[in-house]
Amino acid sequence: MYAISLGDDGAELRPLEPWHAKEFLAHLDRGREFIGQYIAFGSKETDVDSARAMLQRYADLRAADSASLHGIWLDGKLVGGVLFLNFHADQGNCEVGCWLEPAGAGHGLITRAIRILIDFAIEQRGIHRVEWHAAAGNEKSLNVARRMGMTRDAVLRESHPHKGVRHDIEVWSVLAPEWREARARAQHGDL
Repeated sequence: MYAISLGDDGAELRPLEPWHAKEFLAHLDRGREFIGQYIAFGSKETDVDSARAMLQRYADLRAADSASLHGIWLDGKLVGGVLFLNFHADQGNCEVGCWLEPAGAGHGLITRAIRILIDFAIEQRGIHRVEWHAAAGNEKSLNVARRMGMTRDAVLRESHPHKGVRHDIEVWSVLAPEWREARARAQHGDL
């Protein structure tokens, strides 16, 4: 198992595995209302068996090289995560996303973890285009896209029904050359 430090605050990025089902369910229960503001992630996982089934589904998708879940632990407590919702190495495209419970908010955890996923996708797997989809009203999520140097490509008007409301979805992306250029500028202190 890997554990990637997300900084000096004790935060780590680790794989989420089926054996984390009980911990994952407790995390979802703590954050259900917060997580569910804009997305349905984890809304159907209401017991240990359904939580385990979701984690197993993503473990199978990771084995098929088409998606994966990665948890964020802060001081040893699961507080959120990031994921490849889809991963198409053969096409050079992927989509990243996130979720977070309130205890993890305000620490910059998502920004740090997404940066690791994008670096991996581009530098190790040869991905050319990384996408980020977010509800137009979800400013925190849109700000992550902005911090990643992504460009807003489109607004899919009223394309996402959630909790009885049709939400606009913004599609953002960063291309490998743009990502590398921004990372090089950051390393040289130009940002």
